[in-house]
Amino acid sequence: MAVPERTSAQRSVALAQAQRVRQVQAQVKQMLKTGEISLADVLARADRSDEIARLRVARVLESMPRVGPVTARRMMERLDIAASRRVGGLGPRQRDALLAEFA
Repeated sequence: MAVPERTSAQRSVALAQAQRVRQVQAQVKQMLKTGEISLADVLARADRSDEIARLRVARVLESMPRVGPVTARRMMERLDIAASRRVGGLGPRQRDALLAEFA
């Protein structure tokens, strides 16, 4: 199946949308890092926002204070969360387990 050709206007709209998504995600990660919002807030916002729901769980955890890539990976392995899992794809048990880790 061939990829359909897009007009320059369609490409511009897609680029603008992608940039907006990256900005929202970067803002959420920065707020998480500075402590302005909690992990519970991120999970709640993911239910309402596709931009946040598309964030990978590992990137969210790495944005938490005192959590680096190794700690995030080990925590996800211990909680049976796949490395490729996105915030919007977490099940209720996985969400509860993550929240319990940071309680």
